Amino acid sequence: MPHKYTLEWIDLVITVTLNPKKTDVSEITDTQIEAILSRVTDEKEKLESQLKHQVFGLTKQKQIELLIKQYHSALIVLLDQAFENQNNCPAKNQALKNLNKALISCLDELLSFIEVRFNQYLSLEQRVPVTYLLVSKKELQKKLNKLKETLVEKVNDQQFIDIVLNPLYAFINDLKENPEVSFKELLYQKELLKELELLENPEKEIGVYTALNELLIYLNFNSKAYMDYFTKKLAEKTNSKETITEKMDELLIHYKVFNQLHRKPGIVLNPQYADLKTALGKWFKHELFYLEKKRHLAIMPMDENAVPVTTKDIKKHKILSMLSVDQMALILRSADDLKILIARSMNAIFKTIVPHLSTPHQVDLSYDSMRSKSYSAETRDKEIVIDTLQQMIDKIQEY
Repeated sequence: MPHKYTLEWIDLVITVTLNPKKTDVSEITDTQIEAILSRVTDEKEKLESQLKHQVFGLTKQKQIELLIKQYHSALIVLLDQAFENQNNCPAKNQALKNLNKALISCLDELLSFIEVRFNQYLSLEQRVPVTYLLVSKKELQKKLNKLKETLVEKVNDQQFIDIVLNPLYAFINDLKENPEVSFKELLYQKELLKELELLENPEKEIGVYTALNELLIYLNFNSKAYMDYFTKKLAEKTNSKETITEKMDELLIHYKVFNQLHRKPGIVLNPQYADLKTALGKWFKHELFYLEKKRHLAIMPMDENAVPVTTKDIKKHKILSMLSVDQMALILRSADDLKILIARSMNAIFKTIVPHLSTPHQVDLSYDSMRSKSYSAETRDKEIVIDTLQQMIDKIQEY
């Protein structure tokens, strides 16, 4: 059963009543303008409600997708016409100009409603029509100016405010003649601005992070400036602790909470940059690995037979490993299992290689002891080995 054309009233107003090519708009009275203006908000709310009912009344995904795309396309066409009406409006008729502005704002809000509520049915990689992009930027500009005032009052860090708002200003002020902006990029900017507006207390600490930080992490705000700022603040907190153990505990708490924070899937500020979770996760791992190595070097093992390594020992054909015996055992065992190193047996691999290795605390290592430890690895040793191998991968990629 075909659906009724719910855009009929707003379509008629924009394409006929306020269209200078079809109507002598100078004849429209203030009373008529006021009547149309008073209905615009109600019409927007009614259209949103009707669209939701129509979608929920359908059972097939293809039908829903077709309906959403039809509404989206129709609203963009109407927005183009409304924008043209505004440009051709008599300069002295301020009431008519205000009415056109209200209709443009109404259409922009309806489009935003569809893009947020039903974005899974839209082709978000498609390019945004120039008129719609221009209108959206003007709406964003008005909201952004108000938001900046609010953030200045609530956030006592101008650098942080600039880092958060600069990408929005850069997007709005992009003066390229034919900007290649996708609906996905536009939707991100709109959602970011909307969420920032809804943030009542940006500096309120929820756990170890502020509400503003939690929001930016949730929205995958992978600005390089933000990631530098974020890691600098964490480094300052960590370095304020006295001992290496305290520093590790501080960083581990932040890392644990970071991993538990919610993230909205499928969105990102800068698609060409690394994902925020990936980039910051790597930073956490590298910093923890560094502290782990410092702690390992700072503590002597409780082994009466262990002999500390000296520079003289290293020169005696020994290779000094910064990994522990347990960690080296894991690497050799995995190399045998994957047949990266091939010998008569795993025992032969340990027997051949281990005599040439040493650690910062021990010159002579027992190959038999190391082989035994490869079967009882601790979780922390596994993590350190995995992180070490990842750093090797990163280094190889730089070559």
